[in-house]
Amino acid sequence: MLLFSPISTPKIHTNHLSHPLRKPKSHHVRLKLKITGMAKEGSDSNTSPTEIAAIAGGLISTPVIGWSLYTLKTTGCGLPPGPGGSIGALEGVSYLVVVGIVAWSLYTKNKTGSGLPNGPFGLLGGVEGLSYLALVAIVVVFGLQYFQQGYIPGPLPADQCFG
Repeated sequence: MLLFSPISTPKIHTNHLSHPLRKPKSHHVRLKLKITGMAKEGSDSNTSPTEIAAIAGGLISTPVIGWSLYTLKTTGCGLPPGPGGSIGALEGVSYLVVVGIVAWSLYTKNKTGSGLPNGPFGLLGGVEGLSYLALVAIVVVFGLQYFQQGYIPGPLPADQCFG
């Protein structure tokens, strides 16, 4: 929001008409306006730990889900378990994080009429949008997997994929 207000400096009137090199001024009154910006600064200082956790979780989870969906579409299986099951666990937790962010967003939308707050530098709003995009991609890829292959791989490694 911009506010226009006159500058509070006194105007000194002098007789410029008598000077021979000056052009006579018109009799219009000019007001100098000072423009004041009233927008918030870049980041909120009262960001809750839940918001920070959602930002971190969402920024990690959405690329993992993209990798998982690409692997599912190209191979028919999810990500490999990895050393000690770490990649598979990251994949499963990523799906839960995205569903949790979307659920939190829908709950907030129902209660307040708007989605999640933007958060610092708009990151929470960005994570919210990425989570909705990831959810749509999950529905599309899982649907294609089911209609083309006849199954959706379970959450645990199976013999048909990693046997």
